[in-house]
Amino acid sequence: MTGGPSKLSCAEFQAQMPELIGLGKDAATHPHVQSCELCRALLADLETIAEAARELFPSVEPPDEVWEHIDSAIKREQADGIEPGLTPHRQ
Repeated sequence: MTGGPSKLSCAEFQAQMPELIGLGKDAATHPHVQSCELCRALLADLETIAEAARELFPSVEPPDEVWEHIDSAIKREQADGIEPGLTPHRQ
């Protein structure tokens, strides 16, 4: 590594980018991005791609009936003495 965060090479910063983003950190505020036009442009492109992907596959909340069925199944399993989520052996 080449010193502090702003002294990272583009390759070093780009290797760290998935972890920064995965941890929910704002990569745009990273000192390297502040001083590097190339990585700033790359990050902007990645944010555009991520936004487009979210629009392609929007998060849909299942209907209440789904949660009710899951809750009922868990309660039935508990009443039968089965650990929730485990399928009993059937013959």
